[in-house]
Amino acid sequence: MKKYVYFFGEGNRGMKELLGGKGANLNEMVNLGLPVPPGFTITTEVCDMYYKNNRKYPKGMKEQVEENLKRLERETGAKFGDIENPLLVSVRSGAAASMPGMMDTVLNLGLNDKTVQNLIKKTGNERFSYDSYRRFIQMFGDVVMGVEHQDFEEILEKIKETKGIEYDTELDTADLKEVCNEYKNLIKKKIKKEFPDEPVEQLYMGDNLQKAP
Repeated sequence: MKKYVYFFGEGNRGMKELLGGKGANLNEMVNLGLPVPPGFTITTEVCDMYYKNNRKYPKGMKEQVEENLKRLERETGAKFGDIENPLLVSVRSGAAASMPGMMDTVLNLGLNDKTVQNLIKKTGNERFSYDSYRRFIQMFGDVVMGVEHQDFEEILEKIKETKGIEYDTELDTADLKEVCNEYKNLIKKKIKKEFPDEPVEQLYMGDNLQKAP
């Protein structure tokens, strides 16, 4: 079967056309023995096939992603979607050619109302955990679900105005919980879909949603 997914260290810097510049360089760094967090790259061919095949993934790609996800779980000691010890991942886009400012990123994919509680336990910081959660909802809502970034910012500014504060850092835990709920309500209002709580659904939720009005 054609290889669509390369775990860091399986590729090299000469594979930019296949792995993108970022992916190829991360693989090369692993090969050089540099301390790179474990991860994997989905090839640029998958993106090409996806759009040429009516926004459907090529056969076998998901199985390869799941296989590499299991390897990632083994290497990190965490489990994707697990409530007690959840694996949170960063999803970053890349390309063979450098395009600064054009690539999308979603951080802390895997967070939901349950896994955020474990993040609180691990960090001992409830405010930090809910701040991470609200940032994830905003990134995911914008990049994946098509809700405009500015719509989220307007909610944030309105809550700060109501609280009589100027800076995001002045928001307390209760405020951030409110922000999270308001962000989810915004998504539902804009695209008539609930924000996905299931980490696996988050992972595979493509950009086939219509841009929110």
